[in-house]
Amino acid sequence: MTAGRARALLCSLWACALVLALGGAAAAARAPSAPGPITRISAGSGSATALAGYRIQSSAKVTDSGAAISTPGYAGASGWYSAGPRSTVLAALLGNGKYGDPFYSTALKSIPASDFTVPWWYRADFTLGSEADLHTFLDFSGVISSLDVWVNGTRVATAAQTAGAYPRYQPDITALVHPGTNSVAFSVNPNDPDKNLTTGWIDWVQSPPDHNMGLFRDVFVRRSGAVALGNAHVTTKLAVPALDKADLTVKVDARNDSSATVQATVAGTAGPASFSQDVSLAAHETKTLTFTASIANPKVWWPYGMGGQPLYDLDLTATAGGTATDTAHERFGVRDVRSALNADGARTYTINGRPLLIRGGGWSPDLFLRPDRTYLEDRIRYTRDLGLNTIRLEGHLEPDDFFDLADEYGILTLPGWECCDKWQSLSGWSSADHTVAKASMAAEAARLRDRPSVISFLIGSDEAPTKQVEQEYVDALKAADWPNPIVPAASDASAPITGSSGMKMTGPYDWVPPNYWYTKKEGGAYGFNSETSAGPDVPTLDTLHRMMSSSELDSLWKDPSAKQYHRSPSSTFGTLKIFDNALIGRYGKPTSLEDYVRKAQLAQYEAVRAQFEAYGRNFTDSSNPSTGVVYWMLNSGWTSLHWQLFDYYLDQGGSYYGAKEANRPLHAQYSYDDRSVAVVNSGHGTASGLTVKADVYNLDGTSKYSKTATVSVPGDGGRTTALTLPSSISGLSTTYLVRLTVAGQDGREIDRNVYWLSTKKDVIDWSKNDWYYVPTSSYADLSGLSGMATTTVSAAVSSAASADGTTTTTVTLKNTGTGKVPAFYLDAHVVDASGKPVLPVRWSDDAVSLWPGESTTLTATYRTSDLHGSAAGVRVSGWNVATRTVTG
Repeated sequence: MTAGRARALLCSLWACALVLALGGAAAAARAPSAPGPITRISAGSGSATALAGYRIQSSAKVTDSGAAISTPGYAGASGWYSAGPRSTVLAALLGNGKYGDPFYSTALKSIPASDFTVPWWYRADFTLGSEADLHTFLDFSGVISSLDVWVNGTRVATAAQTAGAYPRYQPDITALVHPGTNSVAFSVNPNDPDKNLTTGWIDWVQSPPDHNMGLFRDVFVRRSGAVALGNAHVTTKLAVPALDKADLTVKVDARNDSSATVQATVAGTAGPASFSQDVSLAAHETKTLTFTASIANPKVWWPYGMGGQPLYDLDLTATAGGTATDTAHERFGVRDVRSALNADGARTYTINGRPLLIRGGGWSPDLFLRPDRTYLEDRIRYTRDLGLNTIRLEGHLEPDDFFDLADEYGILTLPGWECCDKWQSLSGWSSADHTVAKASMAAEAARLRDRPSVISFLIGSDEAPTKQVEQEYVDALKAADWPNPIVPAASDASAPITGSSGMKMTGPYDWVPPNYWYTKKEGGAYGFNSETSAGPDVPTLDTLHRMMSSSELDSLWKDPSAKQYHRSPSSTFGTLKIFDNALIGRYGKPTSLEDYVRKAQLAQYEAVRAQFEAYGRNFTDSSNPSTGVVYWMLNSGWTSLHWQLFDYYLDQGGSYYGAKEANRPLHAQYSYDDRSVAVVNSGHGTASGLTVKADVYNLDGTSKYSKTATVSVPGDGGRTTALTLPSSISGLSTTYLVRLTVAGQDGREIDRNVYWLSTKKDVIDWSKNDWYYVPTSSYADLSGLSGMATTTVSAAVSSAASADGTTTTTVTLKNTGTGKVPAFYLDAHVVDASGKPVLPVRWSDDAVSLWPGESTTLTATYRTSDLHGSAAGVRVSGWNVATRTVTG
């Protein structure tokens, strides 16, 4: 989001804002699946079956009542739109081809918002078997904004009972359903994030005109016998630091849904532990059963890069009269997360007894909340590839698929409520709003408590909740046996129960120079910065051509003051003026769109790299250390010009590779403040006998300085200063290059990091600091890069397909120039026969620089199917190297 002190401005902007793939597929083509056949509900007790899809239609075009629409055999839906099992209204309309690609140019504007000011009907049929003595329930959440529910002609829930995106609803429909075909209808009400506790987009993107009205999570039909199980969960207590024992506490609610007393047995396993308990339940009585057990030498769950991600299963069965009546299943991990405030008041985290620097990014779902597990998994994989360990979700609390993958891939998550809409307008809440908020917190606490990836819940964003709301949230979390820290806000705020957040939200959100991050003020590298970046992240030329018209592309590079629809509806972020002025001032005025984009990639690389490197370097400072940084943002929900480390189509540019370089596990980095070269070790053990070398070159390749040092670096984020570059080097060109390398004891190069610097420094005018950036009064001079002599690079390519459906393409690049000039900022893209990038892709490295005679071998892994039957090619380009495509 944005800085806390700018809340009033942003909320005003939201109120007046424009109301608003994977494998090369266009954004509009990522549509929900058709509903298919009638949903057949699994037979027997203990089943939960998601409705397979719906037919939907605007209430403006339907005169029939809910009773009629929910009657089996209703013929009026024959001309309705098909919708997937998790679908907003607009997502369904896009999937049915009603509109063109909403991500191209200003096409989103052409979708009439007036179509979504009335309720929409969702209708589905499901069949039940003839099993006797079973109780049937609907079970759902993910409602935007509220709905009336009808089953077989009878209304079972009203909008007043089903308001809010996150509460869980479980109406009992046993008396209404029968063997054979049954029907359910939902009348979904319009959404307004300023009036409903749902979800909004603030200044991230142009908002969808339906405001995501619909059902974005599954609706289940659950069946159980006389005794039903609910609220099953397990709390783990790991012995730290020995990690040799875990104590488990398992709880489950046993509910008698019959009208007579029942004697039941609840038994189950939690990992290797087993347990059983008999219980007597009076008619319609619920009891909470508790089991305890211990695991010796448990399999411990770690974030990616620190260890493995083993998961255990909790399985429970209720039995009455020798017949199983219900089952419950959860996954959990054994790990210990602790959080505290350090001496400087900053929030710190440890996991399994080890210190942890939070390196994160802010999450955005697809703009239309369209479910696509493959696309979701690709973004989680990119998060790991970037060297990040955390994702922050400000609102937009994703369905279970997201957290399943986070658990499996070892990505920590920081979920919480959002800013600048109804969630933060606490003074205007009605009693009904308090009820929805409490129910939201209770439901999300129960859903997320067993997840090893979840390490906190932020009950406020730009502001901490009021005392009353904080109490309601904390009560709900405690009632759910919430095992993790509770943070009152993402900003520098406090609340009576949860205390100080230990976080800061000081920006920036727009362009600042790399040296900004090395000052311990505002957004610089100290404390825990919950959302921050240098703002614009202009995507690759391939993506720009997919998302903007020719006239828009012209204004992109020619006019810094031009409004950019693909940046933000906010007037603060409506143009790229601050970024473009810095680009011109530092690199020189662009001469073409291609020149603008290549300069933008360099600017983004150095800005993102500096942000993560500064926080990494300062993690172990004895005074005012950095403890966490969340890049704003990890990704965008649409085709964007800002706040993304990779674009919607999963292409990778300067921002991506700047972050990837900065977050390498063992990494040498230049310090913009004192010219020191530090080596940071994110691994656990000490890295000994490292050879660190710094070379300084003029742009013509002339060596001006070189120094080597041998160092050891402690683990868990430790750092060692290897050497310091002199403040003055004779004969140095105004723009120059610094190459840092780290080699192991065997001489093998572990890390290479190349900087382009200037003898003229960026000068920050701190006296004019604003909430979203600080002006730069004088720019560094990097314009010499435009005059670099050209050189030549050879490329040898080969590809091999694997049985798992992936292909690995290998390219060996070599600087074959005969002089001294390096091949600067070489970029490789795998392309198909048409020249289109193959995405997603994971490169071993990219955006590399090679000096004459040097070579490097890069590997790219991607889905074979994304080649669409063609041979793989590698398009190689560079700052001073001609672009060409090579096939193997």
